[in-house]
Amino acid sequence: MQIFADLFQRYGFDLLSGTWLTVQLVAISAVLGLCLAIPVALARLSENRLVAGLASGYSLFFRGTPLLVQIFLVYYGLGQFDFVRSSFLWPVLREAYVCALITFVLNTAAYSGEIVRGGILAVPKGEIEAARACGMAMAKTYRLVILPRAFSICLPAYSNEVIILMKGTSLASTITLLELTGVARLAASATYQPIQVFVIAGVIYYLLTLLISWIFRLLEARYNRYITQAR
Repeated sequence: MQIFADLFQRYGFDLLSGTWLTVQLVAISAVLGLCLAIPVALARLSENRLVAGLASGYSLFFRGTPLLVQIFLVYYGLGQFDFVRSSFLWPVLREAYVCALITFVLNTAAYSGEIVRGGILAVPKGEIEAARACGMAMAKTYRLVILPRAFSICLPAYSNEVIILMKGTSLASTITLLELTGVARLAASATYQPIQVFVIAGVIYYLLTLLISWIFRLLEARYNRYITQAR
């Protein structure tokens, strides 16, 4: 135990800083990814074959290729285009933090889009028919009935996606970002105690997983409270 205490005393601040960066990456990517997942899911359900095909191609690409490859494509690939380097966005796009966020958002949106699509398809037909019978337009039905109901249905599956996203942020260390895994790798190489260092990192990841699970349990209790009341 003394070894762990010494390691945390020496690298505690760095580990907390890395944990905070991990939390940032997860929170921002999850929120923006969900915002992108909704139009992706709606496009996948579109009767327009072109729209549905483009959304399907996007989803298959990001679900069918490794996250590490995607990170390298964004981080190293954007700089290969002259129009990107000469644009006003280049000072931002060349930053590892921004490239990591772009990759995580696009990746999680592909998976979340399938989760949202499944939630939409699981909405009881009777609720949709009731909304239409009340005179709601289809757009209003989606906004007030289908999407909120789908969100409550897909919460358990989406919580798993956020946890997977949190684990995936460890790959950000491959492009110089010192998130939790990056800090742990530096500490392990400096102290020659990789087991102890990565045990500490593993415990922090586990605590983050518990935190995410707790937040989603609160959301499930909030959005599914009427089911409990009905029982």
